[in-house]
Amino acid sequence: MKKSKSGTSSPVNGKQCNEGDTRRKRKMGEITQALSVSPVDVATLRRMAISEGGLLTDEIRCQVWPWLLNVPPQVLEQEPDKVERENNKDYNQVLLDVQRSLRRFPPGMPDEQREGLQEELIDIILRVLKRNPQLHYYQGYHDIVVTFLLVLGERLATALVEKLSTHHLRDFMDPTMDNTKHILNYLMPIIERVNPEVHDFMQQAEVGTVFALSWLITWFGHVLSDFRHVVRLYDFFLACHPLMPIYFAAVIVLYREEEVLECECDMAMVHHLLSQIPQDLPYELLISRAGDLFVQFPPSELAREAAVHESMASSTFKDFELASTQQRPDSVLRRRRRQKQAALESSAVNPAVTVAQPSTARRFVRLAVMGLTVALGAAALAVVNTALEWAPKLDLFP
Repeated sequence: MKKSKSGTSSPVNGKQCNEGDTRRKRKMGEITQALSVSPVDVATLRRMAISEGGLLTDEIRCQVWPWLLNVPPQVLEQEPDKVERENNKDYNQVLLDVQRSLRRFPPGMPDEQREGLQEELIDIILRVLKRNPQLHYYQGYHDIVVTFLLVLGERLATALVEKLSTHHLRDFMDPTMDNTKHILNYLMPIIERVNPEVHDFMQQAEVGTVFALSWLITWFGHVLSDFRHVVRLYDFFLACHPLMPIYFAAVIVLYREEEVLECECDMAMVHHLLSQIPQDLPYELLISRAGDLFVQFPPSELAREAAVHESMASSTFKDFELASTQQRPDSVLRRRRRQKQAALESSAVNPAVTVAQPSTARRFVRLAVMGLTVALGAAALAVVNTALEWAPKLDLFP
């Protein structure tokens, strides 16, 4: 919109600005009111977190996020325990991951301040793992923890990350990837319900769901460069069912329908396209759409289809896990070539055994060539009500 000669905004822009300010003030008033009543109106806080703009500021998030996770005030007031790093089995890996997390800190932050925050990040992670020995660290966990640290500070972040780790993130912190695979297997059934053409194209390309792994296990923190977008999504996810991130992943794929269908139907090409998330996505639109899809196709309705996809995806994930353990993709290729050669030699004696081999070998070669030593260094009210119905099962929400 052009400005007037005097340099002031046009009447239309001015009106839109005023309307935006009015909505913001009204929302802040509703949040303040919800926090001031006794008991705290958590349902309203959830609606505010989901609705356009989310929780608006980090100051508000410091007040609201603990209520979304049902962390008692007395826990928030506790000073963090001293962390013993020596002989800690996770310390070396955590240190490596944190040292690689420079881009997660605000640009222009003084080195001394950033280094201090990185030390706090290490302490939070090791503290939560020590208190909860059933939890297993995974690469990407630090991307979630650093978001809480930057918004809340070390004391509040420790309490909230611990609750999050034992509930929303619990499946990712098992010793195996089985439960993570199961969650990823909801992705294709959601896409199939909304756009069968995109679903069939992805199936034909044998792209699987590995491209969305880093999205899911970091709540998109690893792949979004603008911190404002990250915390907006965290507002949304904290207010919803733990499976909401996979619905948001599906919405991103569906939004990119034209790009996907125009891509060459090849595993490596489609994987590369989907794994690169555009940074200019219409996040509010996608959040609204993800909420709509959750209401239309709740997890209970998709569970059977996810189980079917689980059996279909198991061989792809075995290949993925093998690739992840290798230091060099070429060693993976050499091993697969040897296996393929052995299979061909065997087929000369017994032709009946050759049918299933080419697809598996071809799929794995594509995975290795793509460098899948993994990119990690490896309707609102209805959604609220669904979250509240689910919550008591885990004693997560009041």
